[in-house]
Amino acid sequence: MVKAYCELRKPNEAMECFSLMKGKGIVPKIETFNQMLSLFLKLNRTQMAWVLYAEMFRMKIKSSVYTFNIMINVLCKEGKLSKAKEFIEHMDALGIKPNVVTYNTLIHAYCSRGRLKGARMIFETMKGKGLEPDAYTYNSFIGGLCKAGMLEEASAILGNMLEIGFVPNAVTYNALIDGYCNKGDLGKAFAYRDEMISKGIVPSMVTYNVFIHALFMEGREGEADNMIKEMQEKGMNLDAVTYNILINGYCRCGDAKKAFDLCNEMERKMIRPTLVTYTSLVYVLGKRNRMTEADNLFNKIQQEGLLPDIIMFNALIAGHCVNGNISRAFELLKEMDHMRVLPDEVTYNTLMQGYCKEGKVEEARKLLDEMKRRGIKPDHISYNTLISGYSKRGDMKDAFRVRDEMLSIGFNPTLLTYNALIQGLCKNREGEHAEELLREMVSKGITPDDSTYLCLIEAMENVEEVVGNEDQ
Repeated sequence: MVKAYCELRKPNEAMECFSLMKGKGIVPKIETFNQMLSLFLKLNRTQMAWVLYAEMFRMKIKSSVYTFNIMINVLCKEGKLSKAKEFIEHMDALGIKPNVVTYNTLIHAYCSRGRLKGARMIFETMKGKGLEPDAYTYNSFIGGLCKAGMLEEASAILGNMLEIGFVPNAVTYNALIDGYCNKGDLGKAFAYRDEMISKGIVPSMVTYNVFIHALFMEGREGEADNMIKEMQEKGMNLDAVTYNILINGYCRCGDAKKAFDLCNEMERKMIRPTLVTYTSLVYVLGKRNRMTEADNLFNKIQQEGLLPDIIMFNALIAGHCVNGNISRAFELLKEMDHMRVLPDEVTYNTLMQGYCKEGKVEEARKLLDEMKRRGIKPDHISYNTLISGYSKRGDMKDAFRVRDEMLSIGFNPTLLTYNALIQGLCKNREGEHAEELLREMVSKGITPDDSTYLCLIEAMENVEEVVGNEDQ
């Protein structure tokens, strides 16, 4: 019965059955415990796993290598990597030899979190124990290196795999394709796709999703559509991830109709839209000044039992700020607190921009102080927003005071900082000071853009106009 419940992925029923066994005085075998622990791991029910593991100790059931591997995986899921390493030492002390799976679990966890140095140390320990790495080990390193943007090193490991005789799989190539797509090098990504096919490895749904996302980001919607047709010709059905990529892509293009049509198509195909889907739709409604619909969608999401996250709240707050409804944006901030969704620097930067857009720079300044009180660190955007707000009003003393505060905490001025200050100085007809700032930004290796020069040209035209009037 426990095995059946585990296969049906019913953790609560499996636990009830286990309680019945105990009540009848029947001692479960280690295989029964392992089946349940494995299910809890798959379903991310880590707390249930620890409760059952503690019960094993009370019942004096000896753990097998498989049990330890599951619990090490549980610790890795919880981000407790040091504790997971201690478990391996505990295995040795009990005379249970860790196997390749044990070390691979830990290596994968370290690589996934970008801790490549730690992963290499575990790799060396593993080899020192006489255990040979397998394809999974190498795939973990390739995935970790690609995430860290170390693509040449990842490619070199693929070369080593081939030399040793390991056969790479779709996971190997997907990691490299994703890495090069994120870098914007689609040529190299497609080259790996071709190499993958030449080795008889069929591109997976992940492969297509990565390319479709990258093509949309590059503005190559036509090629993305062709890839979708290719998928469908091969009998591959679009999944929730594919739909989310397409909906997000069309929302970024501002095509609300196409995005909503795709969402309706998802629902017709019994694919439930996710928070990612709805966040994209809220974003495009904000861009189109359709905030009543955005609020209605936000309410619908909650009625469906989905809890809005920080990204969705930020999208909705941004829409109201851009469209001049700052009071509704602050209502949403209160709703966040009520739902225990913690605001971040994006939330506050958006609200500050909303205030500055209305010329309420002092209120925006108060928000900076509120951020600090709540333990949220202001970033470049926070300070640049205030500098821009003061500069647009011509309050250059306040603008430079914020610039000095920004410098005092270790932030260097950016192009946006200089452009805002130059714009304010030009507005106040302080052309010479503006030119000094131009020289300063160039000396710091910041290249002026069209906005910089446009402000200076306008300032010079204003000076010429004043001089002409005085001459008359």
